[in-house]
Amino acid sequence: MTCSEFLAQLDDLMDNNVTVTMRADLEAHLKGCEHCVITLNTTRKTIEIYRKHEIYELPNDLRDRLQKAILSKCRNC
Repeated sequence: MTCSEFLAQLDDLMDNNVTVTMRADLEAHLKGCEHCVITLNTTRKTIEIYRKHEIYELPNDLRDRLQKAILSKCRNC
């Protein structure tokens, strides 16, 4: 599974609307792809913050590192 294929299934994964086989494929991809783990965790956290209407500021160095990591992985997909 590629990162693009993972991202295409992200909504269904988060809604728990995937088959057992697809879930296994997605989880296998996550084991080897830090970029998609970060994307999944960030998406979950964003939804959680949005639902709570909280404002959450990332420290500048963390935000910069996260952005660089995501951009680097996106170039490789």
